[in-house]
Amino acid sequence: MGKASRGKRERSRDKAEQWTAAGAAWAARRLLEQTRRSLAGNPWVQTMLASNINNVVTELYAVLLNSDLADMADKPEGIARDAAWSMTLGKQGHRPPWPRAAGEAAEWEIQQIGRLLRRAEVLVVSPAAHAAVMAATSTLEPADVSTLDRDRDVLVPAGLLVLPEPVVVVNPTGSLSDIKAFGWQFITQHQILPAAQYPGVQVTTFMDRDGPVQPPGWRQAVSQARASRSPLPPLMPDGMYGMRGDACLAEESPEMLENLSDLYRGMQKARAQASQWRAEPVPEIGEWDGGRVDDPYDDFVARYMFAFFRLITQGVTAIAPPQTTGAREASGSGDATVPRDPDVRVIRLAAPSPRPSDPAGEAKRVYHHRWPVRMHKVRQWYPSRQEHRVIWRGPYIKGPVDAPLMMGEKAYLVDQ
Repeated sequence: MGKASRGKRERSRDKAEQWTAAGAAWAARRLLEQTRRSLAGNPWVQTMLASNINNVVTELYAVLLNSDLADMADKPEGIARDAAWSMTLGKQGHRPPWPRAAGEAAEWEIQQIGRLLRRAEVLVVSPAAHAAVMAATSTLEPADVSTLDRDRDVLVPAGLLVLPEPVVVVNPTGSLSDIKAFGWQFITQHQILPAAQYPGVQVTTFMDRDGPVQPPGWRQAVSQARASRSPLPPLMPDGMYGMRGDACLAEESPEMLENLSDLYRGMQKARAQASQWRAEPVPEIGEWDGGRVDDPYDDFVARYMFAFFRLITQGVTAIAPPQTTGAREASGSGDATVPRDPDVRVIRLAAPSPRPSDPAGEAKRVYHHRWPVRMHKVRQWYPSRQEHRVIWRGPYIKGPVDAPLMMGEKAYLVDQ
C-alpha cells in the first residue's frame, strides 16, 4: 500500500550527533511513548490515513475494472471493488466485510497501530547494520519477499525498529517521504479471489514528523494540529502493508520468480498511470548523506523488512540489550516522563565466525570491502534425511565487518 505523501521538500539535514546505543535506545523509547500518547483519537492522523486509503483503493479499482478480472465477472464493478479492498486491507489483516468508507478503514488501522505500539519490542539499528540492510535491499526483486517464512525468518513477532536517521523515499507519484521507523506484527491475511487465509506480517511505516523533508504545507498542518490540542505524533503513521509469511514462493524456480516480479511491476505501472492526477515532479534537491531511494514500484518497504529479517536470522547482525548507563545524558533530555530504564534491543553488525574448515589463525583470502550477495538457490545436504534439498540463501553481506561497504559502483564507509 502506498504511502501518504506530505508533498514534502527536503531541507538541509543537520549533522547528526555521534550514534551511540544508549542514546539511540533512550530516544527510541521516548518516541514510542510520545507517539502512543498522541495517536489514540487523533482526528488529524485519521484524516491523513483515510486520504491515503482512499487514493490507493480508488487507483486499484480503476486498474482492476479495466483488467481481465472484469471480463470474467457478471458484476465487474462489485468484483473489482472487493478485490481492491482485499489487496489493501485484506493483506493488512482486515477480515471481510470491508468498511463502507475510507474513514472507517483508517480508524481500524489506528487501532492496529495502537495494538502494535502496546506490545512491540523496541529495536534500534546501528548505522553500520542499517547500511548493510540497505545494501541487501537493493539486491532483491519484488517476488523474493514472498519466500518469507515468518516462523523461521522473523525472530520478534511484534516489533518497532527505529532507524539511526530517516530514509528519504521518492514515491511512485514523485513526492517525498522520510521513513524513521518500521513496525510489524503477525496477522492473518484475507483474500477473496479465491477466498483464502494466509499467515502474514503487517508492516507499518512511520514518518519523522520533524524530519528532513519539511514543505510549508506540512509545517502548517503540524502547527494547526498542535494548536487544536491534537498534536501529530513524532512517529507519524504513513503506510500499512501486508507481507505474506508462509514461504509460498520458496519452492519456485528463479525463472518463475522473475516472471512474477515482472507481473508485479506491470501492475504497479498501471496503478501509477491511474494516479497521474496527483503526480508531482521529483524536487531537484541536493543529496543527503544516505542519498534518496527511488521506489517506483512501491515495494521498498517489503524489500527492506525482508532483508532485515533475513540478515538477523543469518547471523550477519547481532541483537543485544543496550548499555543503559548514561542514557539520559546521551539523549540530551531531562524529560521526567521518559522511562528511566528503557528495554530496547540494539541491532549491530556481527563479526563473521570462521568456518570450521579454515585453519586456525590462517586466512585463505583477504577482502578489503564488503558487498551484498543476492538471493540464490543451493542444494543443501541434510544428513538426517540423507538427501539434498533445494533452499534459498541470502541476501547477506560478505567481507570483513570493518571494511567499506560496496553497493554497485559505489563504496560507502560505515562506522561500527
